[in-house]
Amino acid sequence: MNTDVAALLIDIEAELRQLGLWQREPPPAAALASEQPFCVDTLSLPQWLQFVFLPRLYLLLERESPLPDRCGIAPMAQEYFRGTGLASAALERALLRIDALLSGGERGGQ
Repeated sequence: MNTDVAALLIDIEAELRQLGLWQREPPPAAALASEQPFCVDTLSLPQWLQFVFLPRLYLLLERESPLPDRCGIAPMAQEYFRGTGLASAALERALLRIDALLSGGERGGQ
């Protein structure tokens, strides 16, 4: 499963880059310290994916630590991208797949 998660993280990053949503500079430390879900009060969803979600999961994979047993990012992404005109379908599909992988019955063989 870890290989599948790593591949999806790479896909998410690639889609953020393809959409022009990848940032060169991180937001201020205070923005990253938000305690709100998805840092909704300080970051956009693409920023949260890039600077919080991806690094945390990569770190868990690197340390061979347990991965979250629940994930529900896709609904947030669908709401975020609704009406933006961005071709976000591939990113949303990757987020649906990571939600299913981390939350579903695909956890055997970690």
